[in-house]
Amino acid sequence: MKWDPAKYIQFGDYRDRPYFDLTGRIHAEAPRSVVDLGCGPGNLTATLADRWPDAEVLGLDSSAEMLAKTALHSVAAPRLRFALADIAEWTPAPETDVVVTNAALQWVPGHQELLSRWLAALPPGAWFGLQVPGNFGLPSHVLMRELAESAGWVKKLGGVLRHRDVVAEPAGYLKIMLDAGFSADAWETTYQQLLPGKNPVLDWVRGTGLRPVLAALSPAEATDFEAEYSALLDVAYPEMEHGTVFPFRRIFAVGRKRL
Repeated sequence: MKWDPAKYIQFGDYRDRPYFDLTGRIHAEAPRSVVDLGCGPGNLTATLADRWPDAEVLGLDSSAEMLAKTALHSVAAPRLRFALADIAEWTPAPETDVVVTNAALQWVPGHQELLSRWLAALPPGAWFGLQVPGNFGLPSHVLMRELAESAGWVKKLGGVLRHRDVVAEPAGYLKIMLDAGFSADAWETTYQQLLPGKNPVLDWVRGTGLRPVLAALSPAEATDFEAEYSALLDVAYPEMEHGTVFPFRRIFAVGRKRL
């Protein structure tokens, strides 16, 4: 399943905002090593290198297409580097003082157990910040799942999409951090995003949530599925005078390991 960096950054201002809301709550002063798990094209990871210029900053991602866009950022910051890796296989080093993972853990089955292991391995004083989508129960995702599981599509798409239990609620992540010996905070934000143009919600999900569906279908089938799905989205997210309002719920947790 390939990522399309151009499609992913199509709504860059909206997609970037949760990253800064997340990292703004991390108060590390002089970290030795900073890791961004699921760094994508690297533009946001580069802001960590700007913030902590003396730290070694590493961005990891499983998409070669995304990492192909990172070269410009690593040239500009000598302590910033990127690597192709499955973040589920990553383990913190003893000097890892800050870990950020933004809109990535929802793609990792069993990530809550993995998170507990990461937190246990981090040194005292280390910071961990995560953000995951909280919109699996909203119409954009419910309609996609229902259509994929309908009689006309279930043979092709049955089991392709994960369900609303793919991420925890804020209290779940808070408990994981507290149990691991962190002072922690968890919260949620629903951004009321105003999207321009025709079929903007379909354009949005093409860059993320719709990818497993498109990967499982032929081009002709994908066109047919999108036509049916788009008609459902038009009802759920009607275009208004100023554009289309798309509620964008995000779940955050940030903590620091007690000394």
